[in-house]
Amino acid sequence: MDLPPAGDIALVVAGALAAGFVNGLSGTGYALVALGFWLHAMSPVTAAPLVAFCSVGGHIQSLPRIWKGVIWSRLWPFLAGGLIGVPVGTALLGFVQVQPLKVGVGLLLIFYCSWMGLVRRPPVVMGGGRLADATAGLGGGVLGGMASLSGPIPVIWVQLRGWTMLAQRGVNQPFNMSVLALSLISAAVAGFLDRTFFLWAAITLPVTLIGAHIGLRLYGRINDAQFRRLVIVLLGLSGLTLIGSALL
Repeated sequence: MDLPPAGDIALVVAGALAAGFVNGLSGTGYALVALGFWLHAMSPVTAAPLVAFCSVGGHIQSLPRIWKGVIWSRLWPFLAGGLIGVPVGTALLGFVQVQPLKVGVGLLLIFYCSWMGLVRRPPVVMGGGRLADATAGLGGGVLGGMASLSGPIPVIWVQLRGWTMLAQRGVNQPFNMSVLALSLISAAVAGFLDRTFFLWAAITLPVTLIGAHIGLRLYGRINDAQFRRLVIVLLGLSGLTLIGSALL
């Protein structure tokens, strides 16, 4: 099999490095960063499972660093909701138009980030218990199955819970890793993991791990307040990216 053009390889490598860095720093955002680069060089059929593969690899690399924040009693409702939601979202694909959905999620993210940027004391939601957490996981799973948008709802919800950055990553990373691993298995069963996928995977995974390592080093130098602001900025940029990609 011939190698892709050098320009395409450079674009994909740049996307993997940037997405790996963001993922290592914040624990989320890989897909939205990588796809901005990769869809110029490969088809969505290849890009979607490649995002899942590289994201899972980056999450596995950073798990030892955030393992203290993984509390099973807090995590399992998100996982249960998410793993139920993924096939539901996939089943709804034939009935929902993805582009308007992306615009709606993008507007919600921009509204949320604007609001959180204006309030002096961020609200803390104490009620709802595990049922509310499972509902947030279900919403993330449904959006993940429909449009690979598993991250925004759980990320917003754990922020509203008022948890520390380690506790937030202790939920977000295992949740995203599980949802993306399920998506990757689904892609394999559907026969989407062809020779083109494995060629790009061999190129992007090492670069992703390098970017994630750099992001993790910087993560160790920020505090809870800086982490909160970082996540808000990333969510806002994700909203703008979603709206732009849907309109274009």
